[in-house]
Amino acid sequence: MYAVAPIFELIKLNNVHLKIVNERKTRHGDYRRMPNGAQQITVNANLNKYRFLITLIHEIAHLVAFEKYGRNIKPHGIEWKLTFRELMVPFIRPEIFPNKLLSLIAAHFRNPRASSDTDARLSVALKSFDPDNDKNYIFEIPLGSIFRIYNGKTFKKGQKRIKRYECLEIDTGKLYLFQPNAEVELLKT
Repeated sequence: MYAVAPIFELIKLNNVHLKIVNERKTRHGDYRRMPNGAQQITVNANLNKYRFLITLIHEIAHLVAFEKYGRNIKPHGIEWKLTFRELMVPFIRPEIFPNKLLSLIAAHFRNPRASSDTDARLSVALKSFDPDNDKNYIFEIPLGSIFRIYNGKTFKKGQKRIKRYECLEIDTGKLYLFQPNAEVELLKT
């Protein structure tokens, strides 16, 4: 509730056309400048209110950083990180985020990443506000378990490398790395 007025102000100030779209498995949102010069941001409709707010500000930060520093900057480079942090700080308040998220969000925004999903602790905490589902996180399932991902491909869980798990695709024998907080459907332990 406390975030609504300031977020509408950011949308108006930056002349953004905001579209709420059906779920996309590979992204929560995106920003693009349209051929006619209009600014468009899309955000997935299925996000809980906390992830929605973070995603929307993430995308507005792209627009603001490109306008301020030029279009030749890296999409998730230093200029974007600085802009994202500046735009997000006013929202990191107990009136907007629950206490269980505040310290994780504050830590994340010291050096924000391209996706909040790559920050496993923040991602798991944010997902706790999603509706219940029958999915498990990779880090929860036993070594050697067989699991399926959203596109129907099946894998066998392998050893943890530094941060991610090495998993063998059953059909092709190829190795893939999975974030520990990837949601999967457990088929067999």
